[in-house]
Amino acid sequence: MRAILFDMDGVLYNAETPIRGAAEALAWVRSIGIPHLFVTNTSSRGRAQLTEKLRRFGIPADDQQIVTPAAAAAAWLREHGRGPVALFVKPASRSEFEGLPMISDNAETGARYVVIGDLQDTWDFPTLNRAFRLLMDGAELIALQKNRYWLTPDGLSLDVGPFVAALEYAASTEAFVVGKPAPAFFASALDGTGVAAAEAAMVGDDIESDVGGALHAGMAGILVRTGKFREESVRAAGIRPTATIDSIADLPGLLGEGAAA
Repeated sequence: MRAILFDMDGVLYNAETPIRGAAEALAWVRSIGIPHLFVTNTSSRGRAQLTEKLRRFGIPADDQQIVTPAAAAAAWLREHGRGPVALFVKPASRSEFEGLPMISDNAETGARYVVIGDLQDTWDFPTLNRAFRLLMDGAELIALQKNRYWLTPDGLSLDVGPFVAALEYAASTEAFVVGKPAPAFFASALDGTGVAAAEAAMVGDDIESDVGGALHAGMAGILVRTGKFREESVRAAGIRPTATIDSIADLPGLLGEGAAA
């Protein structure tokens, strides 16, 4: 492998708890000079917050190494957008969209795009219904990601995907998904390394978004048995990872000392 993309939550840490051996594995990657980026579907935190979190866990990083769907969506809207945006994202992600035309946070008409991110426990019926009304008024649906669930400190919890699916069904539309497993998201991340997909790997705990998306993009997909990993989900997905390891701590042993040769 000449470049590695790392998922974050579930691979390097679980919520606020670092995964044992993650800092050491990343130190090994740096020591042999493998270009790497942190590619996450997290939309509840901005890049600066994610960078600070990695540093707290002993993993040096800067904002330019963090690839998020919020940043990717904002870049797409700046290049291709043709009208006002309605944001349904956490405050930490709103800064990525600064400078774009917006409708007010209580308007139910007038948006060209509805951007859906992870609102976690702030989702309620009025919020979901407002997004629905904007879509019925003619707005296009942009999903920062479409994961089914994720691992929180108190157990598995719904992610963005179920809410996006509800809006797709209600408004008879299909979301433009920006984050993993969209091939363009992986391609955009690899652009920052200068390495071809066939020479790169994605390390993740989600069999569909991380591993399936990477394989579809022409990369290797390495699955870790931490985070949201469930054997039954792997069987149901019908996706064969390039390799499966117990945790990120096993990555140096998998790739070997000649990984950067």
